[in-house]
Amino acid sequence: MTPVGAGGAHLGYCTNIHPGETWAEVRKNLEAHALGVKSRVCPDRPFGLGLRLSGLAVKQLLTGDNIAELKDFLACNGIYVFTINAFPYGRFHGTPVKEAVYLPDWSSPERVEYSNLAARIMAELMPAQDLEYGSVSTVPAAFSDVTEDTAARTTIVHNLIAHAAELVRIEAESGRLVCLAIEPEPCCALETIEETVEFFERHLFVRDAAAEMAKLCGIDGADSEALLRRHIGVCLDACHGAVEFESPGQSVAALQAAGIKIAKAQLSAGLKLNPDTAGAIDNLRLFDEPVYLHQVVERRGSELRRFIDIPHALGAEVKAGTKSLREWRVHFHVPLFREQLAQFENTQAYLRDLLALHRSSPFTKHLEVETYTWDVLPSEFTGEAVEDAVARELLWVVEELAS
Repeated sequence: MTPVGAGGAHLGYCTNIHPGETWAEVRKNLEAHALGVKSRVCPDRPFGLGLRLSGLAVKQLLTGDNIAELKDFLACNGIYVFTINAFPYGRFHGTPVKEAVYLPDWSSPERVEYSNLAARIMAELMPAQDLEYGSVSTVPAAFSDVTEDTAARTTIVHNLIAHAAELVRIEAESGRLVCLAIEPEPCCALETIEETVEFFERHLFVRDAAAEMAKLCGIDGADSEALLRRHIGVCLDACHGAVEFESPGQSVAALQAAGIKIAKAQLSAGLKLNPDTAGAIDNLRLFDEPVYLHQVVERRGSELRRFIDIPHALGAEVKAGTKSLREWRVHFHVPLFREQLAQFENTQAYLRDLLALHRSSPFTKHLEVETYTWDVLPSEFTGEAVEDAVARELLWVVEELAS
């Protein structure tokens, strides 16, 4: 949407909610769904959008007249793209994705190529005057903790620097600033904000990385760290932070203290439950579906225990034996406006706190609603058209920002 709330942040929703991997399918979704959401939310004002593009779609979009046609479509319909989701490279709906969603990861040249193309598209699409920068969100380095492997970590860092150098070239050629937004996620190489800050401070914002950046860009070394900070930041996902039992205020403060740009915030909510409540385990099975990975984090006192997916948590539950006061949080994106889902709550409280923090002290220019699981939610929570649901989410955020 046109900038809203404190700090003039751009607000929109991510089109990864709509199935579609080819450019033709993405274009069809824009006509079939994005226009409908716009008509419900801001029919007479510019409408911001987060565009999800697969590895196939970015290549197709950069052939022939496709990108010119897209720009004409956006301009004619009062829509602008301020962020791109380049996290899932391959098919994202209708088939098991699970851990494969992180592939190729940042140890692979395919991830670099994909991100380079997505960044060029972002620079082409972003409005020339009204957008400070465009953001492109990406995987948290890798799924497993390969950053403990020195060789793998070195390759990941090298590839991130190579991509940052491409972003410098894009800005020099186009005058458009594009920022990569690395998205921490439970059970991944970069899982928490603390781990993410440590990775940036130990491996990216350091002398060796700056020297490599300077060599790739052909510039003085004194400027290269500033360019890394300018072009590589973080995507702060509200569901992921809540599932990790993190504090919004502490997370934002830690990133800002480290000089790490919060390039975008994804506005999302997960599930929270007491697994010892009668019927809780049986009801959680309704959310155990075969397409996406649904990490579970258990808090028992001050200790956290992590499970890669719902079946792993349920399997451990059978063997658990003694129990004590505890809470589970589940990485299953649910509608922002549904505070209750049967006997479960969503993590709306975390999201409210994050938005209140942004309202009082803006920390990003990009806010993106991202509830991509609409087609795998239990049927009792999907009784409305997807356009109506997305519009309700956006209007809920607008109301929170105006409170």
